[in-house]
Amino acid sequence: MNRWLTRRWPALHWPSIRGRGRTDAGPLLLTAAVIAAVTLLAGAAPALLRAAADDAVQDTVRRAGHDSNVLVHANWERDDGPTGGRVRMPRLGEELDDFRAQATYALGPDLDAALLPPVAAVNGPVLNITGGSLPRTFQFTYLAGDLGGPDVTWIAGSPPGPTVSDEYVETPYDGPPWPVQVGLSEEDATALDLGPGDRIPVRDGQGRDKDIRVSGIYRPADSADPAWLLAPALLRPVAGADGVGITRFAGLLSRESLPDARLAIDEDQLRRTVHFAPAPDALSWDATAALASQVVKLKAASGSSSDRGQTLKWESQLDTALRDARTRNSAAFAQAAVLLTGVLTATALVLLLAADLLVRRRTPVLSAARQRGAALPDLGAELITESTVVSLSAAAVGLALARAAAPGVSWTWAVPVVLAGAVAGPAFGTLAAARASRDRRQPANPAARRWIRATGQLRRAAVEAAVLIAAVAAFVTLHQRGLLPVASDGDTAELTGDLILPISALTLGALVGALVLLRLLPLGARFALRGALRSRRPLAVFGAAQAATTAGRALPLLVLVSTTALASFALILGTTVTRGLDDGAWSSVGGDARLDVGADAEAATPALAERIAAAPGVGQVVVAQVTDSARVFTESTLLTPRLVIVDAAAFQRLLATTPLPDAPALARLTAPGPGPGDVPALVRSSDGNLRTGTQLQLPRDGAPAIRLAAVGTAPSVGGADDIVIVDAEALADAGLPAVPNTVWVTGPGASRAMSNTGVAADVVLRTDVLRAQRVAPLTAGLLRLAWTAAAVLLALGLLGLTLAAAAGASERWQTLTRLRTLGLRPRDARWVAAGELLPPVVVVAVCGPPLGALLARLTLGPLDLRLLTGQATEPAAVLPWWLLGLVSVALLATAAAVIPVESALRRRDRLSEVLRAGE
Repeated sequence: MNRWLTRRWPALHWPSIRGRGRTDAGPLLLTAAVIAAVTLLAGAAPALLRAAADDAVQDTVRRAGHDSNVLVHANWERDDGPTGGRVRMPRLGEELDDFRAQATYALGPDLDAALLPPVAAVNGPVLNITGGSLPRTFQFTYLAGDLGGPDVTWIAGSPPGPTVSDEYVETPYDGPPWPVQVGLSEEDATALDLGPGDRIPVRDGQGRDKDIRVSGIYRPADSADPAWLLAPALLRPVAGADGVGITRFAGLLSRESLPDARLAIDEDQLRRTVHFAPAPDALSWDATAALASQVVKLKAASGSSSDRGQTLKWESQLDTALRDARTRNSAAFAQAAVLLTGVLTATALVLLLAADLLVRRRTPVLSAARQRGAALPDLGAELITESTVVSLSAAAVGLALARAAAPGVSWTWAVPVVLAGAVAGPAFGTLAAARASRDRRQPANPAARRWIRATGQLRRAAVEAAVLIAAVAAFVTLHQRGLLPVASDGDTAELTGDLILPISALTLGALVGALVLLRLLPLGARFALRGALRSRRPLAVFGAAQAATTAGRALPLLVLVSTTALASFALILGTTVTRGLDDGAWSSVGGDARLDVGADAEAATPALAERIAAAPGVGQVVVAQVTDSARVFTESTLLTPRLVIVDAAAFQRLLATTPLPDAPALARLTAPGPGPGDVPALVRSSDGNLRTGTQLQLPRDGAPAIRLAAVGTAPSVGGADDIVIVDAEALADAGLPAVPNTVWVTGPGASRAMSNTGVAADVVLRTDVLRAQRVAPLTAGLLRLAWTAAAVLLALGLLGLTLAAAAGASERWQTLTRLRTLGLRPRDARWVAAGELLPPVVVVAVCGPPLGALLARLTLGPLDLRLLTGQATEPAAVLPWWLLGLVSVALLATAAAVIPVESALRRRDRLSEVLRAGE
């Protein structure tokens, strides 16, 4: 007792540490290489995925365009005069600056840093240009940023000036039109055939003439200035801006003419808005939750549209874009965590197997040290010191390589690997030294031996039951909860603790499968041995006996089964995502190509479709009217689904000739409706508001609404969540003819036929969409991680097979060498060795890939892969049998290669040494 109290720290014998390290340099370097390689993957993958998540957020905001802008509106101060007229307010420009500054201050520092400098836009009403044979409209606009409006060069005339120079002017409400000066762009002036000093003949919606005069003609200094995007008609005429066949023109106001613009129209017709465009490069995944929350708070605190005061009224879809990007990023991180968990678990098992091999080599040395009086704490401390140095050094190398390859390092995922490498060897070594000096004898009493055997079986059953219960709980949690974290304002974008169990479901499932095979393999080996004993082939007896002896080794089988199943899952995941991207491109486009016809060219859509159908290489051509956010009413609810009016028979033929899912329910659209006057419709809804049997009403201008009856489920069209599909002929019979604006085309010549349509239309090619989806940051990152994880897991499995063979090589060839003294030939010895090594490998090669496929069936659904593939539903698991076959072939080939290598190495063993090994 006193000796223990005085000796607080273990005494390290450094010469022994160095001697063991030099003797076993090979296994230690192998352990270090495994730790360094997996640490490189575990440290670089999260950092690369985080960088991809930042790029994905920025890409999502860029794709959202103007919808992601933050807008704020406010009414002007009333201009009622003391004598019953309207007062000209010459400081209207300063008021607009104050409004812009007030809106900027209300954003807060975080949101302000994520947005570009604001641009204030003041728009008048849309006026009708009188004269001419074509319908034309006009609108005057004032743009002003922190540094003024966009720069222009006046090539004729001068900038707009004030109508009067007096500081105070009051005009009666019913007075003559107040004149206002505007500037015209070169293209607008040429199209209107106007110059400086001319008057633009315009009239408002009530038929009142307005006095708008051209002060000058300008040319933009930079037509790519983002401010022009707020009013593109200021650069050139815009066709279709106010309806089919209507062209809009615009006039530029100045700070001096802005007060006159307010007097030229009614008091509430001049709208002022401050536009904040997001700065995509300033956005990151970490800040999305906070920024989205701030935008929501601004919209919640804004005044109502009916408020006549000057309160700020906020409008933006930036929060929706950020939430969508954050959801996809969270799903990608959870999917990556599932793969990394499997890799780390397999690495830990391989490190345990390597430690077992190392301890088998060191057992004589450790036993001798223990018998000479070395204390177990001293031996344990020496082994821990050695393994810690090796593990930390290897982890440092791996993290350094990860830092060189990635923009950052995630050391959290490297901790399990370092702990496994640092603890496994000392634990096994200390147990081996303790067994060497243990004086506990095997009891002679059979009951006592049975008790010891039953105790061991109960302990094993308890461990297996614990793993099984954890796996069941993990799968139940995965299917009920999913993998997406619960978003909160203070979310740090890290995986939370409640996700540990569902993320581990895949790995626990693989371990359960390995434990099942571990139970069945000894039974099969004993059955094979009994069959071999009844045969006349001695080699079969020897091989079966060897296999039955080693079939109960748990660690090698756990390594082989888990790595093979997890590698198969990674291959299935990568193949499923790749196929899902292709299906998602088909779903998004609707064919090999899609033509979205502009509003001013919709009348030419049928003729255009006929011309495309006559082009060489074109298969199917289907026209439809696709209206996003169409107004459809149920009994008490207004819905805004995507309304598709199409020839149902042609659309069904299109689906039948493409990889798109067939929709037999389309045949119901041409049948009579369930009630008199009902038009059959197919519906699809993400929230259940649209379902079969629902009665809908489609409103019409100046006519009664058309009654729609949902008779089935609609196929996905363009990836929309809410869809209503109606047959064009049935709807025309009900009084609403379709105006096609979409053309779907299939066939190898679709892109060539779409290349020159001659109308204002957007061409969307499936190959372009697929290419964009494949190079998307998150999708590309997850695919690279899946293929890398599959390769690493397969390499770990092959390494585990080699280590397992090396661990039992000494005992195996010792037995075979002794059998050689009884007449066993070297070739026969290799067959006996194959009989011992190949059965578990064959079992793993046969059962491992199917186990991975089973795990894929159970886990791919809750992984939310559709968020990355762009499909409307979760993609079905795609089994790449040829890749799974390569995994099995690699295992069998490695096992077959180990046997001759072992035989060649064991030829150096002397028979005399083998015969004296047990003395």
